[in-house]
Amino acid sequence: MTTTTNDDRLTAVHELHELLLATDDFAGFLQQLADLATRTGSSRTSCGVTVRMDEHPLTVASSDDLATRVDEVQYASGVGPCLQSMDTGEVIDVPSFVDEDRWDEFRMAAIANGLQSSLSTPILVGSQPVGAINLYSQAPGSFSEQDRRSATMFAAQASGCLAVAHRMARHVELTTHLQAALASRSVIDQAIGIVMAQNRCDSDAAFDVLRRASQHRNVKLRQVAADIVTAVGGRPATVGPPVT
Repeated sequence: MTTTTNDDRLTAVHELHELLLATDDFAGFLQQLADLATRTGSSRTSCGVTVRMDEHPLTVASSDDLATRVDEVQYASGVGPCLQSMDTGEVIDVPSFVDEDRWDEFRMAAIANGLQSSLSTPILVGSQPVGAINLYSQAPGSFSEQDRRSATMFAAQASGCLAVAHRMARHVELTTHLQAALASRSVIDQAIGIVMAQNRCDSDAAFDVLRRASQHRNVKLRQVAADIVTAVGGRPATVGPPVT
């Protein structure tokens, strides 16, 4: 059995923070989180990251297909160490599935997939468990007391990073939407100017021309505007610099 050292734990936490700073893709962050979590336990460890979505557990990232399969067995049966950790907010250590007497359906499936032990650590927001980091090993007794401390510390750090990463991803999403909205507004304004010049009308009347054309052609107002700008200028409408 291989256990982690203090240096290993500090390195994992440092890499977790570096990972948070280096990514603006939430899905990519979760996947790398799962890969990094395998370093907090013994060798030959698989990891699945479970979160509760609309009151149902979901594996949002895994280090390999084995972790995904085993997590899915738990969700189907409704019992298992991952779900218990997520429900209770406690670390659930299973030294040996062969000797375990809980979760019969899941336990048999775990053994059938070659697993011998597991360690599930809750992901907490405040004091509320919202998910779990699940480590699975093909060797019995893989997780020492030091491994449990490492996993607990890593999960605590991951909880904070997950919250920040989610906000970052949300910010990127909102920024993208804002950029699209501003681009549409710019194209429409250019088209309004063209219609005003051609029809010698004010901006309200020009906008009404665009609106009626949009309804008549059953296409979006922005597309009508873009077609007008392209027809007059001979090239697609230009927009301002991207929002940062």
